[in-house]
Amino acid sequence: MTEKPINLSENGYYMPAEFSEHQSTWMLWPERTDIWRLGGKPAQRVFAEIANTLAEYEDVVVGVNQAQYENARNRLSEKIRVIEISYDDIWIRDTGATILVNKNNGSLCGVDWFFDAWGGIGQVAMSGEWNLKGSYFPWKLDDLVARKMLEVEGIKRYRCPIILEGGAIHVDGEGTLLAIKECIHGRNPNYTLPQIEEILSNYLGVNNFIWLERGLYLEENNGHIDNMCCFIDTQTILLNWCDDTSDPQHEISVEALGILSKAKNAKGEHFNIVKIPQPPVLYITDEENSGVDASEYAMSRLPNDRLPTSYLNSYICNGAILIPSFASQFDDRPAEYDIAALKVYQNVCKGRKVIQIPSRELLLGGGGIHCVLQQIPKSKQSRNH
Repeated sequence: MTEKPINLSENGYYMPAEFSEHQSTWMLWPERTDIWRLGGKPAQRVFAEIANTLAEYEDVVVGVNQAQYENARNRLSEKIRVIEISYDDIWIRDTGATILVNKNNGSLCGVDWFFDAWGGIGQVAMSGEWNLKGSYFPWKLDDLVARKMLEVEGIKRYRCPIILEGGAIHVDGEGTLLAIKECIHGRNPNYTLPQIEEILSNYLGVNNFIWLERGLYLEENNGHIDNMCCFIDTQTILLNWCDDTSDPQHEISVEALGILSKAKNAKGEHFNIVKIPQPPVLYITDEENSGVDASEYAMSRLPNDRLPTSYLNSYICNGAILIPSFASQFDDRPAEYDIAALKVYQNVCKGRKVIQIPSRELLLGGGGIHCVLQQIPKSKQSRNH
């Protein structure tokens, strides 16, 4: 990593909150058969539903590899811009650029983080075998996604000298950043936490940090904040909650609540913490596993493995919020736990339509709704496409 650190905040740039107005949202199209079962077709149905729903509220851009261009174009609304772009997999929240707005003139710039597929490769063993610590290999094309995204949009790019994924950070747009030490410090062990804070301050325009210790239990991303908590507005934080004392997640949620209850925003004010009960524990079925092509270059997800379910993995767009549902696609009616989460969101998100999207297929691939979307905030200098 030879990029020279800079200070974007000194030039007036800051990262807006997700609940601020968007110019557009980017997605990538699933097709990888060692990640997505049955040739990616079940996942493609979910992605099309997300994209087509989102397109009713704001502009949507979907990147797709050449082989799937025609299929994606036919499944997606004509409102959606579909472009050919090469990538390894679809997690654009983590591989795409983080877009900043200049508070002085409204211009945009983009931060391009280093990406190592959530952990990279471990040391080579004496036997000569390699150890995949991340989710898949290689990931070079994914590390180029942010650069390509910014090139298409005509937004100036700044490469940041740390490893970080977009799902690992959440901001209120007023100087406060939410993150988890387990993830960000774990990705960058050669930096101290104060050094990481300085870099994030310089590149995101934040000055107030709320650090949780741990993320969602058994989440393979090593503690992404978007599965644990998020800002729903400048005064409110939603928290993934587990009441079951026998579940390891209970201790993690209680620990997080203790930290968040004491936390303050950049103005010195406490937040309103709203608990979102997580669904009962869900597991990968034999049928779901059998549809995935086995590969030593992708993380194995096996029958009876616990799925990382959290309603916090949602997405705030212009006028609406997309949240997951986890009931089986074969259920005749929504599960009670999905209905309960929907009601909490509806109570908190006044002025936005709350839309539930069946998201089990995303979980099977390792993520959720927030993971597959990356916003471009509204700019006073927005281009017309």
